[in-house]
Amino acid sequence: MLFLKLFLLFSLFSFTFSHDAAFNPHLLPRPLIIQPEDIETQFEKLDDELNLHCTSWRFSVEANNLNPWKTIPEECQGYVKEYMTGRGYKLDLERVSSEAGVYAKNLELSGDGKDVWIFDIDETLLSNLPYYIEHGYGLEIFDPIEFDKWVQKGMAPAIEPSLKLYEKILDLGFKVFLLTGRNEKHRSITVENLTKAGFRRWDKLILRDSEQHGKLAVVFKSEKRSEMVEGGYRIVGNSGDQWSDLLGADPSRRSFKLPNPMYYIP
Repeated sequence: MLFLKLFLLFSLFSFTFSHDAAFNPHLLPRPLIIQPEDIETQFEKLDDELNLHCTSWRFSVEANNLNPWKTIPEECQGYVKEYMTGRGYKLDLERVSSEAGVYAKNLELSGDGKDVWIFDIDETLLSNLPYYIEHGYGLEIFDPIEFDKWVQKGMAPAIEPSLKLYEKILDLGFKVFLLTGRNEKHRSITVENLTKAGFRRWDKLILRDSEQHGKLAVVFKSEKRSEMVEGGYRIVGNSGDQWSDLLGADPSRRSFKLPNPMYYIP
């Protein structure tokens, strides 16, 4: 990051230097005197510009305005780190949970046990931030083998605002279906991890089996929602961190997107 700032700053100085020389070729350019406060001001401007650029990028991610992407921009690694480990991410999670809770509380359930709320797992109920801290906050290309090793540890902590929402949804009488892109081979460790993190009750846990391997997430999850609807269930709420959790066939009556600028799943 410091190298990038220095490169941009000295590029600006070089431009000024060459411009002066071109103005009068018979004169040597004036000595460039850089005051400490001038350097500090330039660095502050570069910081502001980079922050605006990365904020704009994150907004496009959350609004689903970007083409499919594989890694975060290299220059935004520090920004994503600060967001994910600071107050911004926590506040955004709390906002989503709060709004979902208000919506759920004001719904009138049918009483037949067919009103369903769907939760994704990774970055929705469980946080893989400890894994991504070790992998550049999304700067590295996703490695499914390494990620599977992390999943098998069963150490992902709960996303606390989601846990509060989860408990409220259960208390209100909704059926809770967990719909995840995790592989069926991870069922036992997923159950163990969820339970250890505080998610102790659900009605269905749906994972990918061998037949669904290779399908896009939006296709897999659409198919599973369609099966729910065919079974007479009404999907009244859906929480997920990826647009592929929420879009496609038989969407929820209302969906809630959690923030995730670290990775994209189509």
